[in-house]
Amino acid sequence: MSYVEKFDRNQIMMCSWDIFVEPESIARLIDAFVNSLDMLKYTEKGTSWEGRPAYDPRSLYKLYIYGNRKGIRSSRKLADACRVNLEVKWMTGGIEPDFRTISDFRKDNIDSMKEIFHEFNRRISGAVEWGFASVDGSKFHAVNSKNANFTKNKLDDRIRWLNAHTDEYLRILEEMDEQEDMEETPEQLTREVIESKLEEARERLKRYESYQKLMEETGASQLSLTDADARLMKDKEGFSVSYNPQTAVDSETHIIRDFNMTNQVTDHGQLMPTMEGIREESTDGVIDVVADKGYEQPEDMIECLENGIIPHVITDDGKDGYDLEIPYVESQDADVTSTEPEELKKCLHAGKIPDAYADVVTKAEVKEVRRMVKDETEAVEEPKSIYGTPEEMQERAKEGYFVRDPERNLVYCPGGEILRQKSIKKNGNIRYSNKNACRHCKNRNQCYKGKNEWKEIDFSKDCLEKPCKDWPKVVEAEKAENTAEVGSAEKAAEEKPKAKRRYEKVKIVKLFLKPDRQKTEQRMCLSEHPFGTIKRSMGADYFLLKGMRKVTGEFALFCLGYNLIRAKNLLGFDKMMELMAG
Repeated sequence: MSYVEKFDRNQIMMCSWDIFVEPESIARLIDAFVNSLDMLKYTEKGTSWEGRPAYDPRSLYKLYIYGNRKGIRSSRKLADACRVNLEVKWMTGGIEPDFRTISDFRKDNIDSMKEIFHEFNRRISGAVEWGFASVDGSKFHAVNSKNANFTKNKLDDRIRWLNAHTDEYLRILEEMDEQEDMEETPEQLTREVIESKLEEARERLKRYESYQKLMEETGASQLSLTDADARLMKDKEGFSVSYNPQTAVDSETHIIRDFNMTNQVTDHGQLMPTMEGIREESTDGVIDVVADKGYEQPEDMIECLENGIIPHVITDDGKDGYDLEIPYVESQDADVTSTEPEELKKCLHAGKIPDAYADVVTKAEVKEVRRMVKDETEAVEEPKSIYGTPEEMQERAKEGYFVRDPERNLVYCPGGEILRQKSIKKNGNIRYSNKNACRHCKNRNQCYKGKNEWKEIDFSKDCLEKPCKDWPKVVEAEKAENTAEVGSAEKAAEEKPKAKRRYEKVKIVKLFLKPDRQKTEQRMCLSEHPFGTIKRSMGADYFLLKGMRKVTGEFALFCLGYNLIRAKNLLGFDKMMELMAG
């Protein structure tokens, strides 16, 4: 059997470097694009005339753009590519910087990556027809393990566990002191081993208590030790410490027009921040944006309408649209034909439907309603617990009450556990829960009999105590012993000055926003596949850098790598070379 003939390794070749690169290689597009950029606009540091000459920043920009598109992302792999990858050698001119030089360049010029991403979109914008945008978010893992991320409930659980272990170690040492005449002891239970474990447990306990104190003082809901900006989020794999970048994908070209990097756990309120840059660039009237149910936030949708952005947010089954409410502001000169944000805002607050919104805002009514108004002339102190110490609160909770500590913003439950703030509801009430504690609580069936696996309880800002209806009744004698003391405390709490409230009539405008179903049905076909291409084809489902500023620049490289191939497939190689040359 014969085989394809191979070349002779000792054969001398006479050729140019250009023949090693395919005629329509993406390397040629990157080379043309970066060569046309004004480096003084993007590079952070100027060229030094002392010592060894610096590498051309164009070569390093090409290296990073090409590497992120091809899944070669780390500085060490990029340094290897400079030595062995023919396309990289062709683009960079054969330079071989070490990994430290490559890493430092990215660190010093990370802010310019998003500017270069926008410059690429600007160049291709004249050759394409933009449609409406589809906004969605996806979780990208951060450089932070779950073990190095703490929530308040997680710290409570760890501290309780360490306290139990500390008590156990002390008990074992005490037994050893009482049994000094023991002939032999197992090697794993020697005094030295137990004392070392006790010291280790105390050090960890001290560290966790400092974390807990820091979170209570700063009001932070989470604490990440490796990447301070990353947050624990729920994804398809369970929970991971991640970021939640938002992308706006064009409906006609499927190109990522803009993105917004966030560490917000949900997508609520992200429509306007993501579309703000696109709106500033648009001069052709209002623009449309579609999004899934996760973006349902009235304030965000109203802000979009005021700025010339029509939000088509998918509705729940059985609903045709959203009822929105904004303050009424009288305006006689509101121009319903204008698409300028100032005029659109005037019209909406005056109860007039702008012509640009005639198809989506089907109703605008001015109504007079009663609203509660707090008297802000008198400063009123925040409510304080009627019990002096946390121990007194816990004792009261064991009688069958949920007792709130407003100073530490937590709730003691009848089972002896601590419930932490989960969320703040639209009516201002604070919701408390502790999933881990409820799942392992011995008294769970006595406290809560619901469909969920854990108890959730809401407190208003003025409420400090709630009875647990399902908790067994305490002995009447025990209740009688504390009646006088508790009764006097409750009476004193009632006599404290409260905020003066009054009601007055105000005018509001009620709008009915009806999203376009034809546009919303296209959402999944627009927003999902760019994330899939970035994560699977480009291998970029995690970040290498830390901090919001740096991961923003890194994600800009992801989006630029995706847009390069998408625009090449859409416009063709020759047209792209013409556009990239500037």
